[in-house]
Amino acid sequence: MKKVVLLTLSMILWNNTGIWSQETPAWAKETPKQKEERMAWWTHDRFGMFIHWGLYALPARHEWIKQREKISDENYQKYFEHFNPDLYNPKAWAAKAKAAGMKYVVLTAKHHEGFCLWDSKYTDFKVTNTPYKKDLIKPLVDAFRAEGIRIGFYYSLIDWHHPDFPYDRIHPNGPQDPEARKAANAQRDIKKYQKYLKDQLTELLTQFGPIDELFLDFSYPGENGKGHEDWDSENLLKLIRRLQPQIIVDNRMDLDHTDWGWDYVTPEQFMPQEWPTVRNQRVPWETCQTFSGSWGYYRDEYSWKSVHQLVVMLIEVTSKGGNLLLNVGPTARGTFDDRANNRLEGIGKWMYAHNRSIYGCTQAPPEFKIPSNCLLTYHPVAKRLYIHVLEWPFKSLLLPGYAGKFKYAQLLNDASEIRFRTQSGTETSQGGNVTLDLPVQRPDVEVPVIELFLE
Repeated sequence: MKKVVLLTLSMILWNNTGIWSQETPAWAKETPKQKEERMAWWTHDRFGMFIHWGLYALPARHEWIKQREKISDENYQKYFEHFNPDLYNPKAWAAKAKAAGMKYVVLTAKHHEGFCLWDSKYTDFKVTNTPYKKDLIKPLVDAFRAEGIRIGFYYSLIDWHHPDFPYDRIHPNGPQDPEARKAANAQRDIKKYQKYLKDQLTELLTQFGPIDELFLDFSYPGENGKGHEDWDSENLLKLIRRLQPQIIVDNRMDLDHTDWGWDYVTPEQFMPQEWPTVRNQRVPWETCQTFSGSWGYYRDEYSWKSVHQLVVMLIEVTSKGGNLLLNVGPTARGTFDDRANNRLEGIGKWMYAHNRSIYGCTQAPPEFKIPSNCLLTYHPVAKRLYIHVLEWPFKSLLLPGYAGKFKYAQLLNDASEIRFRTQSGTETSQGGNVTLDLPVQRPDVEVPVIELFLE
């Protein structure tokens, strides 16, 4: 993942002349209804597992270690020569994801270091040439599919190992002097690298069956950076759409000047204040988040979020119409560490009884005001409103203006009835406030949820 968020959520998408780009290539044409149908599973499922795994799991001090510590290819090679995840068990990973309530997975097939987790025929810098010797992706795809979990790949547009990837402002090994960098880049051919991107994505999108989501990462246009012209993004996306027409693709190819070059926006390590918009229109969005401050396995990272923080994060994302892609960084032995397992188990315990306040849910209609210390999610098909109570009140919860809008209330964890009354003492007065009569003792769950059956 990149170190900073390169996304402006209130984006206005302009082309290079300052005019909104309206031209859509024939291969990219799609009606709003067709796009909605293509993305329906994703907007329903809401919750996925991100997996950042690569050679950086061995130094175990951040996935950007090569860049942060300016490690040469020669010195980075020791991690390649010692990569041997002998405890790798993708069936166990899939079982943990399913138990946590995650409905899709996105695996880093290749991160910025350039190391590939599959047996690509276009590079020697791949897992099958390490002491492990075996492909890592196919067993994972099979294991997660067996659990009913959809498959996504992360693929880095950046590659600090490839000999034709031009040096730029974030490259770990490039000359710092502009003239020296220019001279060094004269020996590197971006056209060859563009072909490499297409060849590898062709492998990923033809060798592992249907792929549901593709997370390409990332663009940093401008002086001494890289953008859509460097990646040949339009033709790259054309290839992706041809190979997997149903796939959902993120917005990091620097095609923001179009309305067809991306499917969803991607705030990273950031919670939007409201549903993100483009041209004043709400757009699909997914925030990718970590358990701690790093994406890759970081042995000495101690800023881990609590189970409660993570559950509230999932609720808040859903309450704003978005998805949460929550990351695990496996160890170099191929296991999830105890801290990750603890968080996954805690989330799963809550999701077991409360997942119907997440799956298929979205932001509540504006006529439902948010009660104090609560978050709302809404299921438009079932016509139910879910009140997530962050701070349990004493005996009662006021619902402002809810009178006549629902017919039954219950705690979601055990389906026990919650009685209610309006200010007038009836249950049918329109537009008045409603008071829910709550038990004094807070339900013994991470975040209690009240389910309202709407009229």
